[in-house]
Amino acid sequence: MLRNRSLAALLVAELVSTTGIQMTFVALPWFVLVTTGSLERMSVVLAVEILPVALFGIPSGSVVARLGGRRTLLLSDLARVPLIGAVPVLHWTDRLSFPALLALVFALGLFSAPYFAAQRTIVPELFGDDETVVAKASALFGGATHVTIVIGPAVGGVLVAWLGSPAVLLLDGATYLVAFVLVLVLVRGGAPQAQAGDARGVLAGVRYLARDPVLGPLTLTVVLLDGAASAIFLSLPALAFVRYHESAQIAGWLFSFFGVGAIAGSAVAIKALDLLPPLRLAATAVVLSVVPLWALVLELPWYGVGGAMLVCGLFIPLVNAPAMGLLSTRPPQAVRAKVMTAVMTVSALGGPAGRIVVGPLFERWGISATYAALAGAMTLGALLFAAVALAQPAPVSGAAAPSP
Repeated sequence: MLRNRSLAALLVAELVSTTGIQMTFVALPWFVLVTTGSLERMSVVLAVEILPVALFGIPSGSVVARLGGRRTLLLSDLARVPLIGAVPVLHWTDRLSFPALLALVFALGLFSAPYFAAQRTIVPELFGDDETVVAKASALFGGATHVTIVIGPAVGGVLVAWLGSPAVLLLDGATYLVAFVLVLVLVRGGAPQAQAGDARGVLAGVRYLARDPVLGPLTLTVVLLDGAASAIFLSLPALAFVRYHESAQIAGWLFSFFGVGAIAGSAVAIKALDLLPPLRLAATAVVLSVVPLWALVLELPWYGVGGAMLVCGLFIPLVNAPAMGLLSTRPPQAVRAKVMTAVMTVSALGGPAGRIVVGPLFERWGISATYAALAGAMTLGALLFAAVALAQPAPVSGAAAPSP
């Protein structure tokens, strides 16, 4: 797979830009905490960042289909450079109000759904519609992303402590520019898709999901899973700030522990896909992934929290790679981008709620009670996901599932 120049370039672009995103994952909440001292304002900023996916994710599928995957990637990377760069520049010139920060973060979030959909819809063009093969390619993307989870937050935590969070946000902008050049020079494929028949219209992806007996129910379970997962992961900087002596380095290391587990999980996923049907693998792994999250209810030292995140991270790629293989190959090519952004939109419905509740719950319920509620929500979502996945017959390798 890695001999394919387009896939290799996409993976390197993912490594570079997502490293910047992961640094910002530490730097942005830290920036809000340091400048406002408010956990609630931190939660609002992080919720606003994902809100555009819920509001505009479905229409963005039409944009990807019309522009094509490659042009969508280029536009998304280029547009995000000045948006993230404006945050530190306005801060340094004393012109960054809280509403202005929210507006910039919202604008950044507009490009999340189309970028992800564009990136993943190119993969079947490179390798065909075999669900297992595309799932393995998705595992490679997952591995690249998880490498950045190890590198980005740890480096981000160190750089925040050394240079300050505004400078780290500026570095994030530079990574988007590098990704833009890589895609421009090396990536082929991602052509616009003709829109006819069932593929026509902004809601074509939603209509497909409503008819599909597999993707439709699985997508609904993801609302609960993503909402609780967003809350748990976005709680880590706040946890480090409140419990571990306001240490940005510890915040970075907590994400890195998860990344180490996920890198190992990505390698395991590639091998496991040769042994188990993709949905069976995902159903087992999703249940196992939530078990270590119950340890967060205890008052652990920071490395104990890191250990729980590491074990959780080990199983996540075994869920994501099969799910992405199914999502990338089951719908007809003309409607794939719209289906993918529709799934992202539905899953994002829980994201803003999960992000916005972290600060208030920490302040009002306490850390242990908050994690008990979030782990319980994750467990319920995982059991529902597994029930739907295990009810489906195993797919025939080498052939795309028929459209419903």
